[in-house]
Amino acid sequence: MNKWLVMAGLLSIAAAIAHVAVIFGGPDWYRFFGAGEGMAQAAERGSLRPALITLCIAAILLGWAAYAFSGSGLIPRLPLIKPALILISAILLARALAPAAILLFAPGRMSPFVLWSSAIVLILGMAYAVGTWIAWPFLGSHR
Repeated sequence: MNKWLVMAGLLSIAAAIAHVAVIFGGPDWYRFFGAGEGMAQAAERGSLRPALITLCIAAILLGWAAYAFSGSGLIPRLPLIKPALILISAILLARALAPAAILLFAPGRMSPFVLWSSAIVLILGMAYAVGTWIAWPFLGSHR
């Protein structure tokens, strides 16, 4: 069992739960968690758009958790496991670079949300990347 990928899967589930909680928490939660004023105002107006976007993000995170658990050996092998884990790692690590991009291109838009969310995403991305690296020799074989 690959502890890094198990941790990545559990963290992805936690993030998915947090996203669903934001929907139930309403506009103030959208603001607090950095979704932006537009999303918060849309939620205040009763628009379904913020909830649908947030549910899509939660679903993606749950899919990523499934791939982490598959790569760790907890569940059966999912299709395209190697490219999926590489892509998930790359997306998360690229997202973790957001503060650098903001400092370069829009320094006035830096916020505490960008910093702490990027730190969380960096941890998650590293868990996927290290776990994938460790599991790599076993990902092509059938169990």
